[in-house]
Amino acid sequence: MSEEVKKFKITIDGQTTEVLPGTSILEAARQIGGKSVPPAMCYYKPLESSGGRCRTCLVEVSKGSDADSRPMPKLVASCRTSVMDGMEVKNLTSEKTQEARKAVTEFLLINHPLDCPICDQAGECHLQDLGYEHGLERTRTEFERRTFEPEDIGPNIKLNMNRCILCARCVLVANQLTENREHGILFRGEHAEISTNLNKALENDFIGNVIDVCPVGALTDRTARFASRVWFTKPMNATCECSKCAGKAVVWMKGEEVIRVTARKDQYDEVQDWICDDCRFHKKDLKYWTIEGPRHIDRHSVISLNHYEKPKNMISLLDNPDAKELSDKDEK
Repeated sequence: MSEEVKKFKITIDGQTTEVLPGTSILEAARQIGGKSVPPAMCYYKPLESSGGRCRTCLVEVSKGSDADSRPMPKLVASCRTSVMDGMEVKNLTSEKTQEARKAVTEFLLINHPLDCPICDQAGECHLQDLGYEHGLERTRTEFERRTFEPEDIGPNIKLNMNRCILCARCVLVANQLTENREHGILFRGEHAEISTNLNKALENDFIGNVIDVCPVGALTDRTARFASRVWFTKPMNATCECSKCAGKAVVWMKGEEVIRVTARKDQYDEVQDWICDDCRFHKKDLKYWTIEGPRHIDRHSVISLNHYEKPKNMISLLDNPDAKELSDKDEK
C-alpha cells in the first residue's frame, strides 16, 4: 500500500486549510475562497508555466513554516510560491500587500488607455476591476503613452496593443492548443508587443481561445465587435454537435439573437473546456444550439446585474442550480 501524502497546513488572513505539497499560495487561497484570494492577471491554471509576470498577486508571508517561523523579507508572488507546512500569509490584512497592489495597478495603467466606454471587454475586464479597487484618480506620469494602431490578426480576431499588459496568456494558449504558433512577444522592455510574424493571420481551429484568456480588451471577437454591451446580454449554457470540440459553450443572447459565443469558465474566469473556432465564430444562430439554462456568472462586475438572483447561501459555483432568472416583477 502506498503511504498517504502528508498535507501542509497554511493560514491565510486567519483562515486555515490543508493542501498537498507543491501547491501554490494562490491555489491554497482559492481553496479557502472569499475575498482572501489574491487577484491574478497573468496566472491561468489550465496553462502550463503561466504566472509570475504581472505581480498583482503579491502577498506577505508573516511566517515561513513551523520549521522556520521567520517571515519572508519581501512580498512574494503567490502564484509562484509553494506552500510550506505551518505557513502564515497576509493578503487583505497586510498594508504592505495593499500598497504594493496599488503600485502594480498604477504601473499596469501607465500605458493602458482609459477607453472603457468603447471597449468590448468593459464589464468583464479584470484590469477594470483592479483600477476601480486600487487605481488612482489620475496618472502621475508626464510622458506620452505608447500607442499602436488596431490590427486584424485573422478574419475573426482584432488586436489592440494599446490595451495589452503583456501577460502572455495568449501566447501560452497558442503553444498549448496549436501545433504551429504564429504570434508571440516581439522585442524587449518598453518596446515589447504582441504581434504576428510578417502580419500572418491566426487561423488555427482553436486560436479563438486567445480571446477568452485575455484579461483585458487587447484581443476581441470581430464577429461580435460593438454588437452589444455585455450587461445587456444574457449568458446561457448551450451545447451543439461538434466534431472538433466538446460543443459545450456559453451563448450570450440579446433577445433571440446570439451576440457572441464563449467557452465556459469557472469562478476565477478560467476556461473549463476549450471550444473550436467553428462554435465560437460561425454558429451565431439558435438553430445550432440546445439551450440548457442561464449561466450564473459569479463575479463582482456588472454581468449578472439585474439578470440573475444569487443563491442565499452564496456558494461560489458557476453551474449553480439555485441561480434563477429574475422576473420583471422582482426587478422592480
